Amino acid sequence: MNIFNFLNKNKPDFLCIGDIVTDAFIKLKNAEVQEDSNHEHKNICIPFGEKIPFESVNEICGVGNSANAAVAISRLGMKSSLFTHTGNDYYGQKNEMILEKDKVNTDLFTKEENKKSNYHYVLWYDHERTILIKHEKYNYVVSPKLLSRKIKPRYIYLSSLGENTLEFHKEFSKYLNNNPDIKLIFQPGTYQIRFGINNLIDIYKRTELFFCNMEETIMILNADENDRDIKTLLKGIKDLGVKLPVITDGPDGAYTYDEQGRVIYMSIYPDIKPPLERTGAGDAFASTFSAAKALNLDNKTALMWGSINSMSVCQYIGAQEGLLSHAKIEEYIKNKPEGWEAKIID
Repeated sequence: MNIFNFLNKNKPDFLCIGDIVTDAFIKLKNAEVQEDSNHEHKNICIPFGEKIPFESVNEICGVGNSANAAVAISRLGMKSSLFTHTGNDYYGQKNEMILEKDKVNTDLFTKEENKKSNYHYVLWYDHERTILIKHEKYNYVVSPKLLSRKIKPRYIYLSSLGENTLEFHKEFSKYLNNNPDIKLIFQPGTYQIRFGINNLIDIYKRTELFFCNMEETIMILNADENDRDIKTLLKGIKDLGVKLPVITDGPDGAYTYDEQGRVIYMSIYPDIKPPLERTGAGDAFASTFSAAKALNLDNKTALMWGSINSMSVCQYIGAQEGLLSHAKIEEYIKNKPEGWEAKIID
């Protein structure tokens, strides 16, 4: 029996909510990375007040945490939709067109007049990147379309929104409370972290799956930046009301709980070749883990799915080109290296 047969054909499996952007990847030549004395923080450094040569620019439209998730989910064979705002300009039109090519439903796109579409600059050096971000101030509201039972999803995937959207989050919390059957996935972005726990406590309490990297988790919990004990961090997020927190640690893997409540760890899937750059790796991991859970797979398998798609994304420029199909994920699992599996943390 095909594992997708149980999915409801009359509504999206996932409704993704978040800003959509265009990323301009500027590949730097003359730069260096400097670390502090404790080797905890890194800075990218370029000469000040000079003309700096760069190697190339690649402009990639239709991206952003939630847009990336919508594309990942669609390529895995599920129905996804994106609720977002953008400018009614060239990039707004192109963003919509890009997602439609990947069979993402765009009925909940709103193009605002006299607003620019989000445009970010990615300073790409070696295989890492520093992103200059600016979220335009769109008029997000919980619209009649979003409330329509016709498009009521099984899951809502909430991620990065602008700094003026706190009121939207409060309205959205009421929508969730009125629809207890909808499962929420929360991958907080920059401003959602800055809003603080108290402002978004109702969101945390309704969260089924939570994704964040270790540094962001420390910020959310207002913990000591030197306290990286994974059990403490996972429990801290779970105590907010989250059912299943997942914390990533970049190239060092990811942590969550298994079905028996034990902390488990998954190393990254070994790179098939050196990574090109890591933009979108976290989005690929989170959305693919979520898709695996929507298909009733266990937490260890979901970790494998997420790690494989995250590895694949790092082989390409941008957050979407490397996203895999369900069949390709299964092929990687079938041929996985011996010993590559989730491990219980004592």
